[in-house]
Amino acid sequence: MTSPLPALIVVDVQRAFDQWEAAGKRRNNPDAVKRIADLLKAFRANGAPIFHIRHEGTKPNSTFLPSRTGYAVKDEAREQAGEPVIVKRVNSAFIGTDLEQRLRARHITTLVICGATTNHCVETTTRMAGNLGFDARLVRDATWTFDRIGPDGDAHSAEAIHAMTLSNLNGEFARIVATGDVIASFAAE
Repeated sequence: MTSPLPALIVVDVQRAFDQWEAAGKRRNNPDAVKRIADLLKAFRANGAPIFHIRHEGTKPNSTFLPSRTGYAVKDEAREQAGEPVIVKRVNSAFIGTDLEQRLRARHITTLVICGATTNHCVETTTRMAGNLGFDARLVRDATWTFDRIGPDGDAHSAEAIHAMTLSNLNGEFARIVATGDVIASFAAE
């Protein structure tokens, strides 16, 4: 028997990204954390499962070390009692964790994925979810990324990286959706 409700997977909504912005890194999608809060509210109101993913850095200078302030989750995305927190140490929430086993034990087949950053941990988790046979839905307005310099020295905007990542995932690994679509799907059931 499969679970009729999707599970929300909230990836790495941690204060380290605020520190990156404060240090001058530019991001896209400034309302992404508000959309994540909207998703959390809807999933909680409908009794749907929520899994919080937290990145723990492994390098001595990582802003994601548990001893650093960047490890903490942003207030808007903090877990509530009974909502599991899964700590990962690589880009995928499925590697080195029991996320897949937890989902399978609860017969969850549909995953709604949001968080940070679009082209790193969100993308890797989404690709693996699709490869593992889950019906993955990536929420386009509830994820974000940062400008980057490519190996050729060219500058790539966060908007372009975000759009390309969504394009790469769409149809093969996941369905790309908006927060409003996800929230409306609860009302339709």
